[in-house]
Amino acid sequence: MRNGHVALSWLCLLVLAIGLGACASTPRGLLRPVAAAPGTDSVNMLAATTRAPSPDPGVLYSGERGEGVSFSNIVVSIPRNREVGTIQLPRSVPGDPATDFVVTASKLLPKSGLAEWFRSTSGRAKRVFVFVHGFNTPFDRAVFRFAQLAHDADADAAPVLFSWPSRGYLLDYSRDFDNASYSRSDLADLLRVAASSPSVREIVILAHSMGSWPAVEAVRQIALKDGGVPRKISNLVLASPDLDVGVFRRQVEDMGPKRPQITLFTAQHDRALQLSRFISRGATRLGGIDPTQEEYRAQFAGLSGITVIDLSAVNAGDRINHDLFAASPDAVRLIGDRLLQGQVVTDFDVPVPLAAAGALGSAATLLVTAPIRVFDAAATP
Repeated sequence: MRNGHVALSWLCLLVLAIGLGACASTPRGLLRPVAAAPGTDSVNMLAATTRAPSPDPGVLYSGERGEGVSFSNIVVSIPRNREVGTIQLPRSVPGDPATDFVVTASKLLPKSGLAEWFRSTSGRAKRVFVFVHGFNTPFDRAVFRFAQLAHDADADAAPVLFSWPSRGYLLDYSRDFDNASYSRSDLADLLRVAASSPSVREIVILAHSMGSWPAVEAVRQIALKDGGVPRKISNLVLASPDLDVGVFRRQVEDMGPKRPQITLFTAQHDRALQLSRFISRGATRLGGIDPTQEEYRAQFAGLSGITVIDLSAVNAGDRINHDLFAASPDAVRLIGDRLLQGQVVTDFDVPVPLAAAGALGSAATLLVTAPIRVFDAAATP
């Protein structure tokens, strides 16, 4: 009985944190294209999804599993004069491109057309930015969140959204996890296609929350099957990763020495991961660790090339603190100025409100703020 009361308390905490606004009905059909307007910006993305197509052209894809992978080219219009990290959704359909995030173009692409899309979109840097969304995320929310992030980070890269069949309901955690696992091989195939393109020189992957599971599994699968990860996959960024710490270590070990740089965004006040911790019977999730604690430093000992950026001192976006990587202007700047440029974040890049950890592993340091303290993460606990 006591466990039931605790579970209900956690659920109520999360619902309250989301706020009353989330309880209001959300407009359906946000992805129906509208005419572009002058004085706006745009993000031209490729969307690859294992979702089933929806008969509603304003929804495009449902939360159910599809047969194979579908590809779409989606252009999102973004209004100017908005705060970095915010998404302005229409209150009704159709939205107004002068004030709202809206779609101005959407068309299906065959898999055979991916090479041409990479050639025409990757730019002079020949860089691809792959985003994998998290739990409780309908397709339209994934599109708009990624458009916001790619725009605010000023990414000189071709934006590629990989969307797995999240049901978009708070109580569908287990089903979402199954669907994320179902999609990992398709994500691995997409990464191979991108890496094999002569128009692509570098690939940065950013996965959020539960999306970290298929992302890490896809990279691990490539490493085990191909004898290593392609050098073009330079950085695997996990934001609020909903992963077991020990399982993550084994996944990284399975990748072997030919693996990308790995960057973790963590926050101890992430309420969504606190709920996930309860669901997983008390195991702290990777995105909720305190990187100063010896138990976690011991978990990463000997694994070079892992950087932790602790956002526990940051408050941005909503009250559940699960989207800090995209809602915090400082975090977005680090993604755009450093990670998407193939660089490793160091203490010189970190503004005062952020807490950053240097590469966890051999001869590495750990940095936190308030006040700033430096630790040797390679030291024996």
